Amino acid sequence: MSDHTDFYLNNPDPLSSLLFSLELTSEVYVSGEFCEPWAVDTSGSKRIPFHLVSGGHAWLHVTHQPPRRIAQGDLVLFPHDSPHVLSDSEKPPDKAQINQFNPRQDGAITNLICGFMDFDSPASQVLLDSLPQVIVLDLSDLSGNPSLRMLIDYMVNELKVEKPGYYAAINQLAYLLFIEIIRAQMTQGQLSHGLLAGLFDPRLCLSLQAMHNHPEISWSLEDLAHTANMSRSAFASHFHGTVGIPPMQYLTSHRMGLARQQLIKTNKSIVEIAESCGYETDAAFRKAFKRVVGQTPGEVRRNFKQ
Repeated sequence: MSDHTDFYLNNPDPLSSLLFSLELTSEVYVSGEFCEPWAVDTSGSKRIPFHLVSGGHAWLHVTHQPPRRIAQGDLVLFPHDSPHVLSDSEKPPDKAQINQFNPRQDGAITNLICGFMDFDSPASQVLLDSLPQVIVLDLSDLSGNPSLRMLIDYMVNELKVEKPGYYAAINQLAYLLFIEIIRAQMTQGQLSHGLLAGLFDPRLCLSLQAMHNHPEISWSLEDLAHTANMSRSAFASHFHGTVGIPPMQYLTSHRMGLARQQLIKTNKSIVEIAESCGYETDAAFRKAFKRVVGQTPGEVRRNFKQ
């Protein structure tokens, strides 16, 4: 047995660490049959709507884009909560028809699974900025991604059988779907810029992993460049060009997101939170927090408890 075997998953990969810190949640709230004519619009919630066509077909209507046919098994996701309508017709539906329940008639039936994904942390914006306005995963594109196909089939089956615990199961499956969607976007070459591109970069992912897993360390630019096995200047240029912001700015933003969560969800003192985010003094931490968040740590904690 190798002396270097590590049995403990105590050093998460950078994408996992980021998702943990951003606290991704999911919820499936509709699973049913829609008889034509029908139209559904779930935008405007400031969350991430998604639709899975589990039977039949639908038409996707998005502003400034031609209607797109969505076939059985296809998944549609809106990372930026873009206005959209899913309907039975290629022709855009009347506004009065949207989100109106029609009793089952003799028309064609479409089975839809609709839900939301959401991040509890405002810092999620830097992640979502990497994603397009609309993501459509075609059934024909899933042949090279058996994990995604399996998750979709598993979700559909859970909703059909309704075994005890199925509601919790499908919400967790939706969480896994989001991770697979990110992976699919990267392998298909859709993410060439932004934080996600950095997370999948073989060099930058090492520095991002260090920042995410050990925010308490007083990282310097030289330290982070060393983790990526790059020179200071090459690292700074490559990080900024790929992720979109300088590495030290990203580190500060990430730390302030973690600090905000601790202020809201724990009773830790400001000094303890400052130390966990790599600040030797609470004064330096307070100054950085106010600059990034726009409020003092005390204001954030008080506003949440009101």
